Amino acid sequence: MPKTHDKYQKLRYFAAACGLFAIMYIADDYFDSQLPDTKLELTETELRILIDDFDRKSTSSTDSGESKTVPNFKQYDDVTEKKKAFFAYLLPEIRHQNKVTLIKRKAIMSIAQQLEGHQTLSPFTVKLLKNMRREYKIDKGLTDLQSTAVLLHRVDMIPPELVLIQAANESGWGTSRFARKGYNFFGLWCFKQGCGFVPKRRNEGTVHEVAKFKNLSHAVKTYIRNLNRHYAYKELRDIRADLRAQDKPITAKALVHGLQSYSERGQDYIDELLSMMRVNKEHMNL
Repeated sequence: MPKTHDKYQKLRYFAAACGLFAIMYIADDYFDSQLPDTKLELTETELRILIDDFDRKSTSSTDSGESKTVPNFKQYDDVTEKKKAFFAYLLPEIRHQNKVTLIKRKAIMSIAQQLEGHQTLSPFTVKLLKNMRREYKIDKGLTDLQSTAVLLHRVDMIPPELVLIQAANESGWGTSRFARKGYNFFGLWCFKQGCGFVPKRRNEGTVHEVAKFKNLSHAVKTYIRNLNRHYAYKELRDIRADLRAQDKPITAKALVHGLQSYSERGQDYIDELLSMMRVNKEHMNL
């Protein structure tokens, strides 16, 4: 009889533990499902993507994934197949990061409308605007309403065709050691010791390194943000803003002329990118 009692006692403990686990699971799921109270004109999915982005959680595309390693593009004997594989690897993440950027832009437009209407921003929206001001390096002397105008000039998409061609040009079609070992397809520099790779041909007295990224998502996000906020690419943003104002498509052929400062080669670099666009567009699957 005591053994039977012990058996039932263990079953009760087990059932109680299962019940407690179920309650905790449901509670976690419930609280995770709650979204902040805002007047932002975003869908639930868009709001979640925005929150994850500012919480620095994974915002990589399903197709690319954070753990997707760089393929060995040197293995391709057929040049056309190599190009197609290179574009196919990068394109899903480019599209995803542009999607995240456009969600931010949509949020900024909503915030601007609220401020123009003298509405009180929700605590979450106040934090969101503060984060975006910091991320896109907005002058601290500007009012919130003034900052939204500058943000709308900076927070916008980069045509996938332009991203793909720059990546091909800067990484040797994904074969450079910076791309293979650090996801740096864009020749981006960093200036903190140990932040990346020391170039073999670095000029004497210079301290820059070639940046190393955690994954493809991190690399593409940084590249797009760099074009959107660095003073050197103001011309690119001006061209894009003019196209927006005229309700015209934002194209790679138009924006490429704003990349004069991306390379020391200047116009020769622009001409090379334009030539690469003409030759390779058919392989991009855009």
